[in-house]
Amino acid sequence: MELWRRWLVIPVEAYMKAVNAEQLFGTATGSAQKDWNKDEEGKAGLLHIAALSFSKLSDGLLNPKLVLSWLLTALGAPAYIIGFLVPIREAGALLPQAVLARFIERLEMRRWVWVSGAVGQGLSALLIALAALAFEGVTAGWVICGLLACLAVSRAACSVSYKDILGKTVGQTRRGAVTGLAGSLAAAGVFCFALLMVGGVMKDEHAVIGAVGLAGALWLTSAATLAQLPEQPSSTESEADTEGVWSILRRDRNLRRFIAVRGMLVSTALAPPYLVILAGQSEGTGLGQLGALLVASSAASFLSSYIWGRMADSSSRRVLAVVGFLGAVSLSAAVFAGVSGYAEGRFVIPVILFALMLAYHGVRQARSTYLVDIAPEEQRAAYAAAANVVIGTILLLAGAMGGALSWIGPYGALVGFAVMSAAGGLLALGLKTP
Repeated sequence: MELWRRWLVIPVEAYMKAVNAEQLFGTATGSAQKDWNKDEEGKAGLLHIAALSFSKLSDGLLNPKLVLSWLLTALGAPAYIIGFLVPIREAGALLPQAVLARFIERLEMRRWVWVSGAVGQGLSALLIALAALAFEGVTAGWVICGLLACLAVSRAACSVSYKDILGKTVGQTRRGAVTGLAGSLAAAGVFCFALLMVGGVMKDEHAVIGAVGLAGALWLTSAATLAQLPEQPSSTESEADTEGVWSILRRDRNLRRFIAVRGMLVSTALAPPYLVILAGQSEGTGLGQLGALLVASSAASFLSSYIWGRMADSSSRRVLAVVGFLGAVSLSAAVFAGVSGYAEGRFVIPVILFALMLAYHGVRQARSTYLVDIAPEEQRAAYAAAANVVIGTILLLAGAMGGALSWIGPYGALVGFAVMSAAGGLLALGLKTP
């Protein structure tokens, strides 16, 4: 505990005393302090940006779909174990939230749930790095999958509590800017990581293991950062104490529509591996191929997350519609490029992937902002849990659909995902304005 305070908590406290939090936060969000409706919102906003930047950077350094999949391949783990990584990560982060939401809404100070979840993710990541050094083959695969499950459950605690914490401490018209700026800052770090791969500086699995260990350290730093948040006690007597998440779903028609929109737009998250298949050997192999995918994703996030966040503050419903159509166009272009032979061009697939990632990061920013805005103040955790439990199930079903369609080639999966993305955009047009 003393080391925790000396190396993490005290430096954060010293930094916050040294900066003009109100001025920096006003510049970042394009707002004036007279428009804020919460005490110490400037300090809270900067802490959110810092903690979320560290957390998102960790996500990029330990990306199960890309980084861990490559690492297990390098360690000699069989393909059937590698196939469990994404389902473990996605379902483990979403499905426990219904239970966690009921626990959270009985707490007065809810930031500690997020802090605990960040610590859990950090320790899990450090253990994954150690396991990669200690084991190989089947053993490495199963041990890392087990640790990833622990990380995913910890992430569930962060996810279900964060929207409530953000809603308590940052005003409605500034939340998208906070999460968007954090996304862009983290993307810059992942972009540098990817360039090291593409440039050949990182040459083997030991460099990737080091990046996983760094992710663990950054999660611990994010925990120490958000622990300083000036949070006011929440009421522990609310409708959420007697009303379960399924009751909320039955009662709130607009929430059901929002979940349908978000469910259709998971296509933007599931489609990228099929674009890599289309690229074939033109993108190279090994870390160079992994780096190319990360460059496209991180560049899109860096350039768009803050912009999407600011646009979501204005109309998150409209952003969801726009990115749904953008995703559909990108995936349709990928199918055309593959069928016509243009996919063999050096820059064709990276450009399409970049456009798809623009849509994906727009979905991430807008869905979070919209859910916080429509949820009653004392039921934000329950609303987040209700949405995420259903989305966890949809992700598993959509992933299975993509796998089934891929039996006829990557085009089948891409066409299916394009239809889903377009449907999500159309459904978003019917969402209520918060």
